Amino acid sequence: MTLLSLEDATVSYGRDAPAALANASLEVNAGENLAIVGESGAGKSTILSLLLGLRAPTTGRVRYGDRPLARRDRTMMRAFRRDVQCVFQDPYASLDPRRRVAAIVGEPIRSLGIARGAARAERVGAALERVGLPADAAARFPHEFSGGQRQRIAIARAIVCEPRVLLADEPVSALDVTTRVRVVDLLAELVASSDMTLVMVSHDIGVVAELCERTIVLERGSIVERGATSDVLGAPRHPYTRKLMSAVPRLP
Repeated sequence: MTLLSLEDATVSYGRDAPAALANASLEVNAGENLAIVGESGAGKSTILSLLLGLRAPTTGRVRYGDRPLARRDRTMMRAFRRDVQCVFQDPYASLDPRRRVAAIVGEPIRSLGIARGAARAERVGAALERVGLPADAAARFPHEFSGGQRQRIAIARAIVCEPRVLLADEPVSALDVTTRVRVVDLLAELVASSDMTLVMVSHDIGVVAELCERTIVLERGSIVERGATSDVLGAPRHPYTRKLMSAVPRLP
C-alpha cells in the first residue's frame, strides 16, 4: 500500500532559476525503508518539504494515500500530521531550549488533541523509554543532554503519536561516529518493532546501506537512479551514482 507519493512534482523558486526539483515521481510504500541520497543541492530537502506538506509543488502533486494532499483541508491535514512525522538533522537546533523535555515530546499530542494530563504524561514517558532515556529526562531541559541524547529526544517527539511514516533528515550527520552508530541502531530497532515506514534523506552511504531496502538517487533536482539498495549501491548504473560510490571512504 502506498502511503505517500509524488507525481511529476516540480519545484521552482524563480522564473529564471533552475528547478530545485524537476518532474520527480516516487512512492513511499507501507513497511519499507526508503533512502533518498545525493550531494548538497541535489534536491533532497525540497523532496522532504513536499513529503512533509510544508510546501506545495509548482507543478505536479503530492498524494497522501489515494488522495491529493489538500493543505487547506484541516481534517485531512490533522490526520496527515499524525501519520507523518520527522526527525531533523541538528539536535541542537530542533529542540526549544526554553522548554522541558516533557513539553517538547508532548507537543504533537497536545497540538493534535490526542491526549491530555496524565494520559499525555504516560505517552511521553513511554516514548522516552522506547528511545532509551530515563523517566526523569522529562523534567529536564535540552542543554542538560549530549548531542546523541538530544537526538533521542527528537526521535521520541517524532514517534510519540505513533506515526505511520517517519521521515529522517540526515539524522546522524551532526553526531560523532560512536553516537551515530547508536542512533542508527535505535532507528533500526524502532522501525523493526513497529508498523512505521522510514524515509531516510542522507548523503551517508553507510547508513543507507544499513537501514534501507530501496534507494532513490538525486542529481541536481532529478531522479537519476532507483531500485533495491543492494543493486543501486552494489552495481550502480548511472555515472552520478558511480561518482557517489567512488567517494565513499574505504579501508586500505
